[in-house]
Amino acid sequence: MTNASLLDDVRAAAAPYGLNLLAAIPAYRYDSAVKPSARADAIDREARSIVVLANGGGDFWRAYRAFAGTHPGWLQRDNPLDDFTREVVERDIAPRVRAAGLRCTTTYPFVGSAPTLNFVELGKIAGFGGPSIVGVLVNPIYGPWIAFRAALLIDAVLDAPGDAAGFDPCPTCVPRSCIAACPTSAVRHPAGWDVVGCLTYRVEREPDCSPGCHARAACVLGPEHRYPDDELAYHQMRALRAMRPYYDEHIKPKRPV
Repeated sequence: MTNASLLDDVRAAAAPYGLNLLAAIPAYRYDSAVKPSARADAIDREARSIVVLANGGGDFWRAYRAFAGTHPGWLQRDNPLDDFTREVVERDIAPRVRAAGLRCTTTYPFVGSAPTLNFVELGKIAGFGGPSIVGVLVNPIYGPWIAFRAALLIDAVLDAPGDAAGFDPCPTCVPRSCIAACPTSAVRHPAGWDVVGCLTYRVEREPDCSPGCHARAACVLGPEHRYPDDELAYHQMRALRAMRPYYDEHIKPKRPV
């Protein structure tokens, strides 16, 4: 099997689940840009390439909802969307690589304390998109409506990056409608995303942003690919759950003892 046909096979296995963004780069290209603990060779010393799987738009969410609808109790799991990701990657996608006689180590952006890659840097290097002042990578087609789901570390040299390497739209964006849309002025140019300001507002005035990020929704790129409302609410709920402990420990004003 050629490298091109291998990627076509992986793409065909990923497509039914809405994993419609795929790119491959040599591992050294990524490893040279990140700290040692985030390198691919810290996870698999035999890795020579990284295949990145991502979704643009809402098809991945719709595939997840359809899957959960046929698997009673799935939505009651602690991390149902992450578990769905693992299910399809380990069951349907990684085996395609192994069937070609190649080593394949899977890694995910949601593994907690386990070693993983810096998926934001990986996305830039792999040509999925560029940085934005709303704090997420943006893609020329899908705008901010992309998410990284998994990476396959493979012991073969592959080099098929996406088309958006070096993409940097915010400096030349004229309307910058995301700035006015943020209710707490946490999006600025050229400073970018004010993480502390955003987090504080989210925790202290949670209902304002619980349906979705206003600034992200106002981005002029890819509005037709906006996530479904229930997906936006799900991600906002999960983000808020992670924000609260950090806020309590590092930001919340301490009462005098």
